[in-house]
Amino acid sequence: MSPRLSTPLTELIGIEHPVVQTGMGWVAGARLVAATANAGGLGILASATMTLDELAVAVGKVKAATDKPFGINMRADAGDAGERVDLLIREGVRVASFALAPKPELIARLKEAGVVVIPSIGAAKHAKKVAAWGADAVIVQGGEGGGHTGPVATTLLLPSVLDAVADTGMPVVAAGGFFDGRGLAAALSYGAAGVAMGTRFLLTSDSTVPDAVKQRYLAAALDGTVVSTRVDGMPHRVLRTGLVEKLESGSPARGLAAAVANAQKFKKMTGMTWRSMVSDGLTMRKGKDLTWSQVVMAANTPMLLKAGLVDGDTEAGVLASGQVAGILEDLPSCAELVPAIVAEAIEQLNAATGLIRE
Repeated sequence: MSPRLSTPLTELIGIEHPVVQTGMGWVAGARLVAATANAGGLGILASATMTLDELAVAVGKVKAATDKPFGINMRADAGDAGERVDLLIREGVRVASFALAPKPELIARLKEAGVVVIPSIGAAKHAKKVAAWGADAVIVQGGEGGGHTGPVATTLLLPSVLDAVADTGMPVVAAGGFFDGRGLAAALSYGAAGVAMGTRFLLTSDSTVPDAVKQRYLAAALDGTVVSTRVDGMPHRVLRTGLVEKLESGSPARGLAAAVANAQKFKKMTGMTWRSMVSDGLTMRKGKDLTWSQVVMAANTPMLLKAGLVDGDTEAGVLASGQVAGILEDLPSCAELVPAIVAEAIEQLNAATGLIRE
């Protein structure tokens, strides 16, 4: 039997390897999540881009394909968050993942049902807050990561978070810039309990992203991403495409007009009412201190991402990406990727131990 890595994360969730596939909108569907789970990692379904009914179908597909633990990523501020939590509990899903920290009452409800609660956070103070609220673990993403990201690199953000929650014993999962066993070994050496990866899992044969789009990612250089605020008003790391260049150089008014049109498309596709969209917008505006212009731009994001990641239109869509796209060159299956990362991490850790002299 091959050696394995046992960490507070693997013990908490009951997974074989301390490797997490993040809940990427339009990417982390049933096929990718089940493949990750079967490979021994933690796959997380992205529910923000699904209707409640679509989420129920996706959960059923994952359960039909694997008996291993998996998770669901949710928006705690969504209008139907309560119904999604009901579904998660009813279906016995192991992990609830959140981009925005859920309130203490919701955390308590989930934990009472035996669900592991893992919010994503971007600062040490947020980690301390959710630890006090009862969260079981946190994912901390440094600035190298794709999608919404912060300005601080993982190498500094991770130790700051680990120090902040050291007295709680809460497991910290590192994200942002991870793609191989060397990174996993480094994260464990810092004191993390595992790593979470988005772009690396997007670039697997189990990902449903169109092949032509995957090739666009693989062709990117290390400087092939940019952090733009023109996509949705918040810092968003994406591939440098023609559309992104236009957004960066175009007028804010034109971008706002396009955002309103795309918000209308997203409303029609998801069945949301304007009332629920405005309600979500009010919550988002209050929670993130956004202008109304930024709120409308945020409503625009799902359609721009769908155009690229689902429809394969790299000219009309936005491709969220971590900087690791510039170093990746292959499309392994999850069954190949996860064990290879763990094996390399063990090799690296053993080599590092050999440096010690009495």
